Amino acid sequence: LIDTHAHLEMREFNDDREDVIKRAREAGVEYIVTIGTTVESSRDAVMLADKYDFIYAAIGIHPHEVKDILHPAYDILRHFAQHKKVVAYGEIGLDYFHEQSPRTDQKRKFRDMLREASELDLPVIIHDRDAHEDTLQILSEEWSPDLGGVMHCFSGDAAMAKKVIEMGFSISIAGPVTFPKAESLREVVKQIPIEHMLIETDSPYLAPQPMRGKRNEPAFVRHTAEMIAKIKGLTVDDVARITSFNAMQLFGIGQVPERGQITYPIRNSLYLNITNRCTAACTFCVRYHTDFVKGHNLRLAEEPAAEAVIKEIGDPTRYAEIVFCGYGEPLLRLDVVKAVAGEVKRRGGKVRIDTNGHANLIHKRNILPELAGLVDAVSVSLNAQSAEVYEKLTQPQFGAPTYDAVKDFIGEAKKYIPDVTATVVSAPSVDIDACRKIAEELGAKFRVREYNVVG
Repeated sequence: LIDTHAHLEMREFNDDREDVIKRAREAGVEYIVTIGTTVESSRDAVMLADKYDFIYAAIGIHPHEVKDILHPAYDILRHFAQHKKVVAYGEIGLDYFHEQSPRTDQKRKFRDMLREASELDLPVIIHDRDAHEDTLQILSEEWSPDLGGVMHCFSGDAAMAKKVIEMGFSISIAGPVTFPKAESLREVVKQIPIEHMLIETDSPYLAPQPMRGKRNEPAFVRHTAEMIAKIKGLTVDDVARITSFNAMQLFGIGQVPERGQITYPIRNSLYLNITNRCTAACTFCVRYHTDFVKGHNLRLAEEPAAEAVIKEIGDPTRYAEIVFCGYGEPLLRLDVVKAVAGEVKRRGGKVRIDTNGHANLIHKRNILPELAGLVDAVSVSLNAQSAEVYEKLTQPQFGAPTYDAVKDFIGEAKKYIPDVTATVVSAPSVDIDACRKIAEELGAKFRVREYNVVG
């Protein structure tokens, strides 16, 4: 877990700061970013980060405080920014709820500090309370998506979340997501890919529901992770790993995995990444944009042998299913699939294959009888309602005949594999209803996969 927004330098922690930090570590918090809100607290945040190797700092002036700042304050912050533990500029932004500084001052100085952050090449941490329209306008005019940043303690709706993600920002979810009346925020979490989320406490403020009324602290970030896991149908480990990866990428902290993994857990399944080769070049495929899926590095240096895969799986009954699904088409390595699946079944596990349905074209024979008794379920990427749309969307190696071959593969799979599902990605050119009808005609189940979301 990474608490990406705390205020450990504040006086609320003066009496027991070391104990608070110790409890955070015991709760599994690997890193904390402590956030400045004034020149003085920015200094204190940097000093705290200098003391602990797992604490980092952000420097900035909160909108409540901007009425009192003079231009030399920016020079001081610029000096703090040279410290190696400073990873962001913030929190800065607009607050029209309390409006402790005049709106004209807030907007002018928000622009000033965005320009300062840009010159320093630091991502920004944005405070936005009841000021959505002006916040978006100023960011669109002053900020480059390449520099990135985070909307701290996000309080907008899903439409706004999508806008700021398009602008290059992450969405940070805090304790209010656990509040009984926070249905709109939970809807944001439901709709937004977790690849764009961070988690935070904003401690000492906004304690999550189980700790409501108490001083918040970084150890409590787990409650936010648990709620996100519940909403997204993930495990807490998934949420911790993914949001931590997101934070590491944004702030340049920690160390992301450098080696490609051949097995990777998501939810209660274990996925097998046995090849990065594929016979399609789908326009929506995530592997053209990143090496990572759900915080796992899937870019292989070499293809693993069956023995190596079996060794990494261990006891397959620890998982609901073992899934052949990595950064390529698993049935290109049919012999490895059969060897590994056979051993998984021998040890009492369940096997699923996620495939593009090209296997019979690849091997120039019907390979499905060879999977009988080895595979419990198969998901086949139908992906389009016609050959024309399919070819444009997936750019298959085998050209125009591929779409009919995929449909034949789905229909034939029913004879040998108990559970067959045809899947499509919700891309703009895909007619979901027409695809559903095709799946029904082929006797397969049907599932829609969210566009640009893997796992």
